[in-house]
Amino acid sequence: MKKGDTVGVVESVKATSDIYAPAAGKVIGINPALGSQPELVNKDPYGEGWLFTLAVAQPFVKGDLMDETAYQAYLKTITE
Repeated sequence: MKKGDTVGVVESVKATSDIYAPAAGKVIGINPALGSQPELVNKDPYGEGWLFTLAVAQPFVKGDLMDETAYQAYLKTITE
Protein backbone atom coordinates (compact mmCIF):
# COMPACT_ATOMS: atom_id res chain seq x y z
CA MET A 1 0.00 0.00 0.00
CA LYS A 2 1.04 3.58 -0.54
CA LYS A 3 1.18 6.40 1.96
CA GLY A 4 -2.32 7.86 2.25
CA ASP A 5 -4.16 4.70 1.16
CA THR A 6 -7.16 3.70 3.26
CA VAL A 7 -6.14 1.09 5.83
CA GLY A 8 -9.44 0.77 7.68
CA VAL A 9 -12.52 2.53 8.98
CA VAL A 10 -13.50 3.81 12.41
CA GLU A 11 -17.21 4.08 13.15
CA SER A 12 -18.92 6.07 15.87
CA VAL A 13 -22.49 7.03 16.61
CA LYS A 14 -22.09 10.27 14.65
CA ALA A 15 -19.66 9.43 11.84
CA THR A 16 -17.61 6.95 9.89
CA SER A 17 -14.01 7.94 9.16
CA ASP A 18 -11.31 6.36 7.05
CA ILE A 19 -7.91 5.53 8.54
CA TYR A 20 -5.05 6.40 6.21
CA ALA A 21 -1.64 4.74 6.02
CA PRO A 22 1.01 7.06 7.48
CA ALA A 23 3.66 5.53 5.21
CA ALA A 24 4.06 3.05 2.36
CA GLY A 25 4.23 -0.54 3.54
CA LYS A 26 2.23 -3.61 4.46
CA VAL A 27 -0.20 -4.15 7.33
CA ILE A 28 1.19 -7.13 9.23
CA GLY A 29 -1.12 -7.14 12.22
CA ILE A 30 -4.44 -5.85 13.48
CA ASN A 31 -5.63 -5.55 17.06
CA PRO A 32 -8.10 -8.42 17.56
CA ALA A 33 -9.26 -7.01 20.92
CA LEU A 34 -11.01 -4.12 19.16
CA GLY A 35 -13.60 -6.48 17.69
CA SER A 36 -15.15 -7.01 21.10
CA GLN A 37 -13.83 -3.90 22.89
CA PRO A 38 -13.79 -0.97 20.44
CA GLU A 39 -13.79 1.47 23.37
CA LEU A 40 -10.08 0.64 23.88
CA VAL A 41 -9.27 3.10 21.10
CA ASN A 42 -10.49 5.93 23.34
CA LYS A 43 -9.58 4.49 26.73
CA ASP A 44 -5.98 3.44 25.97
CA PRO A 45 -4.87 4.66 22.51
CA TYR A 46 -1.16 4.45 23.37
CA GLY A 47 -1.47 0.97 24.89
CA GLU A 48 -4.16 -1.66 24.37
CA GLY A 49 -6.14 0.48 21.88
CA TRP A 50 -3.65 0.26 19.02
CA LEU A 51 -5.20 -0.29 15.57
CA PHE A 52 -2.66 -1.99 13.32
CA THR A 53 1.02 -2.74 12.84
CA LEU A 54 2.62 -1.48 9.64
CA ALA A 55 5.87 -2.81 8.18
CA VAL A 56 7.14 0.29 6.42
CA ALA A 57 8.61 -0.05 2.95
CA GLN A 58 11.29 2.59 3.53
CA PRO A 59 12.64 4.61 6.44
CA PHE A 60 10.79 7.76 7.45
CA VAL A 61 12.19 11.11 6.51
CA LYS A 62 12.35 13.52 9.45
CA GLY A 63 9.19 15.59 9.36
CA ASP A 64 7.02 12.98 7.61
CA LEU A 65 4.98 12.32 10.76
CA MET A 66 3.63 14.62 13.46
CA ASP A 67 4.52 14.19 17.10
CA GLU A 68 1.76 14.55 19.69
CA THR A 69 2.34 18.30 20.16
CA ALA A 70 2.11 18.98 16.41
CA TYR A 71 -1.00 16.80 16.14
CA GLN A 72 -2.74 18.64 18.97
CA ALA A 73 -1.96 21.95 17.26
CA TYR A 74 -3.29 20.56 13.96
CA LEU A 75 -6.53 19.45 15.61
CA LYS A 76 -7.12 22.98 16.86
CA THR A 77 -6.90 24.31 13.29
CA ILE A 78 -9.56 21.94 11.96
CA THR A 79 -12.04 22.24 14.84
CA GLU A 80 -12.12 26.02 15.18
